[in-house]
Amino acid sequence: MSRNGYDAVGGRRRMPWWKRALLVAGSLGTLFALVVGGLFAWLYTGARISTVGAVDFRNALVVPPLAASTVDADGTRVFDLRMQAGQSEFTPGTRTATWGFNRSYLGPTLRATEGEKVRVRVANTLPEESSVHWHGMHLPAAMDGGPHQVVPAGGSWAPEWTVAQPAATLWYHPHPHGATEAHVQRGLAGLFLLDDARSAALPLPRSYGVDDIPAIVQDVRLDGAEFDHGHQLMRNVGFLGERTMVNGTLDPYVSVGDELVRLRLLNASTARVYTFGLDDGRPLQQIASDGGLLEAPYATGRLRLSPGERAEVVVRMQPGERRVLRSYPLDAGLDFWNQRFGGGDDSFDVLQLRAQPTLRPSAPLPPALAASRLPTGEDSVRERSFDLRMSGINGRKMDMSRVDETVTRGTTETWTLRNEDGMPHNFHVHDVQFRVLDIDSAAPPPSLRGPKDTVFVPPGSTVRIALRFEGPADPGTPYMYHCHLLYHEDRGMMGQFVVAEPGGPVAALSPAPSNGSGSHHH
Repeated sequence: MSRNGYDAVGGRRRMPWWKRALLVAGSLGTLFALVVGGLFAWLYTGARISTVGAVDFRNALVVPPLAASTVDADGTRVFDLRMQAGQSEFTPGTRTATWGFNRSYLGPTLRATEGEKVRVRVANTLPEESSVHWHGMHLPAAMDGGPHQVVPAGGSWAPEWTVAQPAATLWYHPHPHGATEAHVQRGLAGLFLLDDARSAALPLPRSYGVDDIPAIVQDVRLDGAEFDHGHQLMRNVGFLGERTMVNGTLDPYVSVGDELVRLRLLNASTARVYTFGLDDGRPLQQIASDGGLLEAPYATGRLRLSPGERAEVVVRMQPGERRVLRSYPLDAGLDFWNQRFGGGDDSFDVLQLRAQPTLRPSAPLPPALAASRLPTGEDSVRERSFDLRMSGINGRKMDMSRVDETVTRGTTETWTLRNEDGMPHNFHVHDVQFRVLDIDSAAPPPSLRGPKDTVFVPPGSTVRIALRFEGPADPGTPYMYHCHLLYHEDRGMMGQFVVAEPGGPVAALSPAPSNGSGSHHH
């Protein structure tokens, strides 16, 4: 090698070793970036799901049977629910291991009337403990079926209460601490319908399974014969399935014989938010939210339901037509990442409505439905704030032995809910139906002005609600408030409140402290 860097033989300059090393490192870095970028592009592209136009609607919708009941001498209506393991054929000839109430998957529809006393005898024949929570029901804390009222494997439980709320579409599902997502996914869920004199006098579709159709919507993923409940990469919202089913029916259609059909929609998915609408853009006439009738029907092209929320809608059909209830992409201000990996870009063909060639005439919807019983917040005696993060509510993970909030029986409070971590959350409060006062300081849309027990809280948004705590007081037994994205709940995004008499004592909870923190009161 000559001093000027040229090879003495060929006269070609050789690159110094450090430059060659940099070049190799740069090439490897570029290759790595290309591989990572390609992998992300593959994941991002593959994360969007759509079944629009790809569903053949070959299966008649299964309508959950109405639960049998007996009436005791004292007038108590008695139901029996057996939690059981079984096998279900979602596709003919393929048997899937499932759980259900009184059947292999899902459960019967319980039905009772305002003012009636009910008792539900629950038997748990599953191999592990579980519970049955009456979601949306106003009832004593000891009857609520939350994580403090678990039913051991082989055990039983018989809660009873008096129905003290108006007609509504409620539901029941397990609530064991840390295992709620898995138990609901396996099939433990059912409807609990309430009736009252006011709604019975209205000219609404009310023939169960004929023009009044329950629609329990879930997203699922099947791996061969078995459910695949795994959380895919980067799905921090929880489980997101690749197809939907209604009442445990894949690819469902329902035959319609009336001009108006009422759909009782329940989002029984564990993490997915649906934006329901019809495929031809005609409006859905919403008549009820979680806890009962709106003050008046509300026509909307899109209706968003997060996990646990319900809505009743009425669809006007034309003879012989076929319409599809669809779930459209989510418009909730999610960032680029959460919109795609949180399921916000997904769309589904959920249920086909098949009108018969001639339809029975239906009475027009009444212009007024029900007077509101909700608190306005004007008489609130206390305001509380709840900051929602995946890591917990107000910076704390759920502790079964800690009372987070104490409320006074007979009072109204205003609660401010803030989503602070960019991820979709919602907020469910046990025992009460609340009024949504405002969302980011603006009046809520009409769809959210009825009685609510669960409300979607989009990333970065603030929702204020007014709640009245009518009791009974039980300072030793808590109710829950939590995110109803069940993976978040199971991870500890839940807190506890007790209802106490004015000036009365607050008892410590019975479980031993799990992390060194005892109960505390405000």
